[in-house]
Amino acid sequence: MFPLGTVLFPHMPLRLRVFEQRYLVMLSTLLQSDAAEFGVVLIERGQEVGGGEKRFGLGTVAEITSLGTQDGFIGLLAEGRQRIRIDEWLDDDPHPRAEVSPVPELTWDEQWRAPLANAERAVRRSLAVSSEFSELTWPADIGIQGDPVATAWQLAGVAPLGPLDQVGLLAATSAEELLVGLTELCDGISADLSAPWPDDA
Repeated sequence: MFPLGTVLFPHMPLRLRVFEQRYLVMLSTLLQSDAAEFGVVLIERGQEVGGGEKRFGLGTVAEITSLGTQDGFIGLLAEGRQRIRIDEWLDDDPHPRAEVSPVPELTWDEQWRAPLANAERAVRRSLAVSSEFSELTWPADIGIQGDPVATAWQLAGVAPLGPLDQVGLLAATSAEELLVGLTELCDGISADLSAPWPDDA
């Protein structure tokens, strides 16, 4: 398990710079196994470095797609796969570990095509508006590809949301719930940032 300060969604990339000994040990173990995968969960309280953090009980499997070394750390690229729920945290020695269960995959119904389009418009608008106030990871015109469920997760992954909103979306039990929640959050961001400044008087 790899607790982080960010949420990993299915079908989204993850870039990490690994330098802590506990995670170097974890990578060494993973590369000797058949599946180069690890779980990613959001840190509820605490820091990414040093251990002792409190973690959320919902996460995502990350599949390693490439590794490289640079300036004393390992650069890792992975992609989000199956969602997982933490059944029990195990001893952190030599690295964070847990017993997990898979969370059912979201299924698609064509009746949700309109909510998908609404969500995409809301996400792109919130990205465009937010970019006027801060530098963002993802541009408003970012390309989204894949089947409708993958598209929904990618839209959630690029939206300019905080980690608590993200982990709430990660817990969605249907594609419709994910899309409606995403649209509401992004519409709220756009409305807040587009509102006129109050008069100083």
